[in-house]
Amino acid sequence: MSLIVQKYGGTSVGSPDRIRNVARRVAKFRAQGHDIVVVVSAMSGETNRLISLAKEIQAQPDPRELDVMVSTGEQVTVALLSMALMELGVRAKSYTGGQVRVLTDSAYTKARILSIDEGNIRRDLESGHVVVVAGFQGVDMEGNITTLGRGGSDTTGVALAAALKADECQIYTDVDGVYTTDPRIEPKARKLKSITFEEMLEMASLGSKVLQIRSVEFAGKYRVRLRVLSSFEEEGEGTLITFEEEGDMEQPIISGIAFNRDEAKITVRGVPDKPGIAYQILGPVADANIEVDMIIQNVGEEGQTDFSFTVHKNDFEKALAILKGIQPHLEAKDVIGDEGIAKVSVVGVGMRSHVGVASQMFRTLAEEGINIQMISTSEIKISVVIDEKYLELAVRVLHKAFGLDREV
Repeated sequence: MSLIVQKYGGTSVGSPDRIRNVARRVAKFRAQGHDIVVVVSAMSGETNRLISLAKEIQAQPDPRELDVMVSTGEQVTVALLSMALMELGVRAKSYTGGQVRVLTDSAYTKARILSIDEGNIRRDLESGHVVVVAGFQGVDMEGNITTLGRGGSDTTGVALAAALKADECQIYTDVDGVYTTDPRIEPKARKLKSITFEEMLEMASLGSKVLQIRSVEFAGKYRVRLRVLSSFEEEGEGTLITFEEEGDMEQPIISGIAFNRDEAKITVRGVPDKPGIAYQILGPVADANIEVDMIIQNVGEEGQTDFSFTVHKNDFEKALAILKGIQPHLEAKDVIGDEGIAKVSVVGVGMRSHVGVASQMFRTLAEEGINIQMISTSEIKISVVIDEKYLELAVRVLHKAFGLDREV
């Protein structure tokens, strides 16, 4: 008998019929003798509906009250799924995040989990219940309802698996695993049988939408065995996210091609090439709580240099306004922005032991006439910024160049 935590996303519980399908799947695992804890999201579209409703009342909804409101979406789903399980003869009990006591900090709409009191869950499991827990939510030290941000149900599932020391955390979604890249752009993309936590963390941070990055970080930190599966397919092993690189001589150097359309580039031109200039530029941006991704500073010429960096498109106008406001203080010639960019990345732990990945990537893009504007590297990834109009072409040619379209 194993203890399994299963998480089902909004599309998986998007209608009464789909909730009944989830109940049948859970009942099947229970009949095999497994202890099951289920974490669910709100029904698809419900959170957006609630946010829109709040904005009809208050243009910028109060964060505390917004959390009170949007947390109701998951409360509906846990009750409905528990009822569906009961209809199948399975003993079930639902909990909100507060009832479990998922303790978080007080950062409304983007809270972080501090601890979980799993006592009630363990008692219910011992008495033969399937426990259904609302994802995405918790309470702070004062008892205020908090939510974990978009995709937070993934984090709830992984955190519960860690607290319960579950044998496996299964994330059920509308895709049947992690692919070498987005199949909608490259039809020859392959589903991976396994991927390391490091690779998955990079893929999630670089734009892959399969798992919320915080859930991957949590799983890696607490060594939670994680698997991604489809809630619409009865069979299939999905993709296992592993702790260690498998000792497979045939393991590919590159595991996937990630991309992100949501970044914009800002360039501060003709600033004095002197110590502290990077801080003078990025300090005010950081003070505005704007996250910077890639950074490049050109070689100084005649005492001046150009400084470029990327931010999320949602922060682009704000960051641009900040820098134009301090342009005289920076003694900069100009501040310009470009929203027509995209980031493409190759990811793979095999890069640690193989040379030539960067040159192959750059050659492949050059052969297609794709200009590279910025480059960023880590031990297991290389990212480049290119014109957004070349994004799909870049993904396809890199996917082929690194042999990701070949069965292994």
